[in-house]
Amino acid sequence: MTENGRGGFTLWFTGLSGAGKTTIAELVRPELERRGLLVEWLDGDEVREHLSKGLGFSKADRDTNIDRIGWVASRLTRHGAAVICSAISPYEEARRKARAMVEEHGAFVEVFVDASVEECARRDVKGLYEKAFKGEIKEFTGVSDPYEEPVSPELVVDTEEQSAEECAQLVVAKLEELGLVPAEVAA
Repeated sequence: MTENGRGGFTLWFTGLSGAGKTTIAELVRPELERRGLLVEWLDGDEVREHLSKGLGFSKADRDTNIDRIGWVASRLTRHGAAVICSAISPYEEARRKARAMVEEHGAFVEVFVDASVEECARRDVKGLYEKAFKGEIKEFTGVSDPYEEPVSPELVVDTEEQSAEECAQLVVAKLEELGLVPAEVAA
């Protein structure tokens, strides 16, 4: 338990590239901080740059990347942080392993950020999906490499039907329901 009487937890956003994981995390983070939590954010792109540089996109490399994120999240959770992870994390087994590491020290809350490949491609400002559809990018999740949807996430948000703000509100409400963040108190 931390000085605020709450233990740490990990909030794990998973979904296709472009589904909205980072956008929702950017909205959830300041709300958690406003409620007095120490928040650390492990974004998949940043982790690849700083912790997993040199890894490719084979299944083994993706699993190694998620294993590293899960391990860091477990250490931060152990020390009472509210850890936000936003990473594609395409394989169920790797997510299960990350969950097991974190749950040794606190709660693991998996949020499936759901959006179709077509919608993610439409949103893609970097043109990665277009390149993947043409075969120029190999091992691209959702196109030439699988994405295994979570079997039993704590929450599913549909970014084709709900705005990022609505999704963030649902995430915070789930954390309140689970007793992981203090409920909003009316002034």
